[in-house]
Amino acid sequence: MLTGPPEMLPSRLRLVVADGPDLGRGIPLTRGTYVVGKSTGCDLVLSDRTVSRRHLQLEVHHHRVLCRDLDSKNGSYYNGARFQAIEVLLGASLRIGMTTLRLVLPETRLGVAPFGETSFGRVVGQSLRMREVFALAQRAAASDAPVLILGETGTGKEELAAAIHGASRRRDGPFVVCDLAALSRNLIESELFGHLRGSFTGATADRTGAFVQAQGGTIFIDELGELEAEMQPRLLRALDRKQIKPVGASNYRPVDVRVIAATQRPIDAEVQAGRFRQDLYYRLAVLRITLPPLRERKDDIPLLVERFIAEFQPGRAVEVPAETLSLLREYDWPGNVRELRNTVERALAMVPDARRLDPQLLELDLPEAAERPAADTDEPFHTAKDRLVRAWEREYLTGLLRRTGGNVSEAARRAGIDRVHLYRLLRKHGLES
Repeated sequence: MLTGPPEMLPSRLRLVVADGPDLGRGIPLTRGTYVVGKSTGCDLVLSDRTVSRRHLQLEVHHHRVLCRDLDSKNGSYYNGARFQAIEVLLGASLRIGMTTLRLVLPETRLGVAPFGETSFGRVVGQSLRMREVFALAQRAAASDAPVLILGETGTGKEELAAAIHGASRRRDGPFVVCDLAALSRNLIESELFGHLRGSFTGATADRTGAFVQAQGGTIFIDELGELEAEMQPRLLRALDRKQIKPVGASNYRPVDVRVIAATQRPIDAEVQAGRFRQDLYYRLAVLRITLPPLRERKDDIPLLVERFIAEFQPGRAVEVPAETLSLLREYDWPGNVRELRNTVERALAMVPDARRLDPQLLELDLPEAAERPAADTDEPFHTAKDRLVRAWEREYLTGLLRRTGGNVSEAARRAGIDRVHLYRLLRKHGLES
């Protein structure tokens, strides 16, 4: 019998908790060594009381993953048999204590039963993707563990964070938002942790930071990717030790706060590039929820439009004809739910007494089919897709700036995206001037 070399493992894997107290928790794996256990120094930190402080080590190689039990109290098991060291491949399941670990591809989703309702707090959605998000959010609400919400701008990350807080045991405590993108970088530390009078130029009085303001409740840290390297260890200490030190203070003070963070950046890539601390990422991504863009859940558009009409025209019946819904579904919504909300608000404001949301009220820029660039089927799929998306983005931004006379604030408002994100897009396409 002929045998070839062992099959190469994918360059990126993910170790996830498939069953146990920390269901859904996971870490990305590349070539290297990782430790699983209860100790905060482990790569995957578990709360399972039957797991040892340093329980299991995984060495990820090109063709296999070598798993070693680190003299744990309750042992490590593969296919029901206890092992000291064993080589496994993609798809393997390991049992340590009451926890089952699985080695999967990064895009693999655990079998989470979809939520039974079409809303969670103020976030609405009837699509399978959103009801799976709601199921994860409900589990997050039952825990005090940190949560990392990923998603493009305008997908509703803050609304989901508020919904998790509202369903948690901390619901009667404050929900404090700290948007790092809206702050000057030299003020982020003061905004998070506070400062004492005289600690820097302009500090004319003591200031309470967001962590102290959120005492007993939840702090939502938006645009986490804006956190500079020198600030990251201070946030890590706040998470690990539950202590913060205001700028200019000599001593740390304890805080009782649940942390939910969010970013639109590809945070895994930021970690790989060394721009974001790996240990801080693991500490924040204990529970990780990804919000899909609106273009991937267009079945939710009718429900969202109904919600926005009720918000802007309470008590008034406004008909949404089929041709309007068809037009809304055809558009790709680069600004996601925020852009859809702005579009509905603008249309209703134009004709306050309207009983019908006609298509011409929407003012959506949809190029005719003949004007759209053709797909080159000789190119690889992703290459062709990236080229077409970049061409569409540039065309959209050029038209947006033309209609707003180059007013970036107005352009961001019309697009339903924040100014920081719009500036990044303009720089990307050489349109910032």
